[in-house]
Amino acid sequence: MESIAPILEIIRTLRGENGCSWDRKQTPLSMWKCLAEEMYELEEALVNQDRVNTCEEMGDVLFQILFIMEIFNHNGEIPMEAVVKMVSEKMIRRHPHVYENADVQSEAELLAQWDRIKAEEKKTAAADSDQAEVAPPSALDNVPQGMPGLFRALKVSKSAVKVGFEWENIHQVLDTVKSEIAEFEAALAQGDKDEMELEFGDILFSLVNVARFAGFHPETALAKSTAKFEGRFRRMEEILRQENEVLAELPPPEKEKFWQRAKSDYDK
Repeated sequence: MESIAPILEIIRTLRGENGCSWDRKQTPLSMWKCLAEEMYELEEALVNQDRVNTCEEMGDVLFQILFIMEIFNHNGEIPMEAVVKMVSEKMIRRHPHVYENADVQSEAELLAQWDRIKAEEKKTAAADSDQAEVAPPSALDNVPQGMPGLFRALKVSKSAVKVGFEWENIHQVLDTVKSEIAEFEAALAQGDKDEMELEFGDILFSLVNVARFAGFHPETALAKSTAKFEGRFRRMEEILRQENEVLAELPPPEKEKFWQRAKSDYDK
């Protein structure tokens, strides 16, 4: 594997005296926005199984991470070596079944071990920072406020499950979804927009838990469905252009015919 040194050299040149004014004025927080955008572009490439773009987008994500690290390193706040040392020690510490003699017989035991070690780390960190006397922590304290909605909903749910708050099976979750849809329909009938919004959120939150029970990430599922719709819609646009038709001018039955043709073509 080639060294990351060339990337660091580019970053330092861009931020240097004769470099780029935009790069020089960036902060870790401003670069987070760039990193988040690149992460979503990487997700799109992964969902589409586009290996060429996956390679490019992984490089973009790596560049943004190193850019943020270099800002802290240059300012004398967080040396790069400290970042590498901390994550290396943490990964070794959280895998005692690999680096020590811990016995793990199943994935459930593996995850429980991870959570136990993580909790111990937090207790140690709190004690070291004189926070041992504060109120007992919540099971949800590890969920960042700024996460995207579906990601945060899933993490909140998983955190609650870890302390025993859980449905018994996926069918109970599906029943909850149906109940939330009924409540949304009642709010819709009343014309109460605030209540409709709350009930719609409850539907989404329940569906996130359906995905969790089924064993896939809701964000990935949504990305795949969105990509499928986009592909079908683009195909429908092609067919409409070929037949000199304008979508907005077609009656609903004709729109449906073109949509079904597009679906048939795209799904082949």
